[in-house]
Amino acid sequence: MRSPRALLLFAALTFLTALAPAQQPAPDAEKLKAIPAAMQKFVDDGDLSGAVTVVGRKDGVVTFDAVGQRDTAAQAPMTKDTLFRIASMTKPITAIGIMILTDEGKLSPDDDVAKYLPEFTGQLLNAPLPKGSAGDAAVTLKKPKRAVKLRDLLTHTSGAASYPKGVDDVYSKRNRTLAETALATALQPLMFEPGTQWSYSNSGIDALGRVIEVVSGESYESFLQKRIFDPLGMKDTTFYPTKEQSGRLALLYFKDKNNKLVSSGNALIGLPANPKHPIPAGGLVSCGADLANLYRMMLNKGEFNGTRILSEKAVEEMTKVQTGDIKTGFVEGMGFGYGWAVVREPKGVTAMLSAGTYGHGGAFGTQAWIDPKQDLFAVLLIQRIGLPNADASPMREKLQELAVGALKK
Repeated sequence: MRSPRALLLFAALTFLTALAPAQQPAPDAEKLKAIPAAMQKFVDDGDLSGAVTVVGRKDGVVTFDAVGQRDTAAQAPMTKDTLFRIASMTKPITAIGIMILTDEGKLSPDDDVAKYLPEFTGQLLNAPLPKGSAGDAAVTLKKPKRAVKLRDLLTHTSGAASYPKGVDDVYSKRNRTLAETALATALQPLMFEPGTQWSYSNSGIDALGRVIEVVSGESYESFLQKRIFDPLGMKDTTFYPTKEQSGRLALLYFKDKNNKLVSSGNALIGLPANPKHPIPAGGLVSCGADLANLYRMMLNKGEFNGTRILSEKAVEEMTKVQTGDIKTGFVEGMGFGYGWAVVREPKGVTAMLSAGTYGHGGAFGTQAWIDPKQDLFAVLLIQRIGLPNADASPMREKLQELAVGALKK
């Protein structure tokens, strides 16, 4: 018979074991090896020049692979430190900036945009006239039922119009300030009543970048550098790559009329030499290691290596569906949070992911998705122009299938 002391010790150990977090099962090494092999197949088939993939959990990277070439003409291999233009994957990072200011009590997603950008005061709505009243294409302007709020910009439900053609040309050159660019958005009528529809809006996210400047008192890019990139050790994430960083950029590739993969010839194509502002909706350059730190922070509910970037509440608000039943996104079954697309119903390209998975893609085929229920993130870095739908690309689907299969609990 055990002594009372032994029984007490046994009970204490049992209690502590119950409190201890469950150990994650080790990933399937063979299935992880299938990831670079699958990406290499896309290279061999002429769909990609190369790819970098990162798969991890909140406690670290599980596998990090590079295949193919970043520049086929120069025979320059794709490496783990290759840099990529991540385009619209910048949007959630801009949203993180807004939520940092929310944590500090300096703003709220429920605030009117005009509270910080007065030029949005009295913005009107473009309303079609009844047929036959003045021609089928006639429109009139009216006052919307409510003003545009920050949450509308964060979820692409503001009704903000695209930049007008003249301003869009200037925008591509970026020889106006971010304040002047936001003014161009404010001066245009809304396309629909705020909060009633979803329409992907670069101009709305750019306006959020200007809000960050006004509220923080510093430039948008400086704020992100100090509050996100530096604390997370994202040393190669920038709007303005140095000469050394530019030398590590992967070139952009597209299919020609003969269905052959060809290079744009310039990794910086479309980027002006001396812009007056970065693009909050899509201007960042980054790499696999940097993005892994960012997504680990999100999986850890706002904390990374003991440094808190966001409160747990801010992460929760950002990554839950904020758009109700409105149809959103570029694949079926999606909702939208603050800056993040959120899987409402797993299906198609998201079938292997959990409801509540969130992430974002970019115009050049890059993708990154975070599944908190499976403690998983997967990053796909490619530079491919002209994919029919990057959010539904076979590259994304294959990476997710293999990553989930290798880490499945």
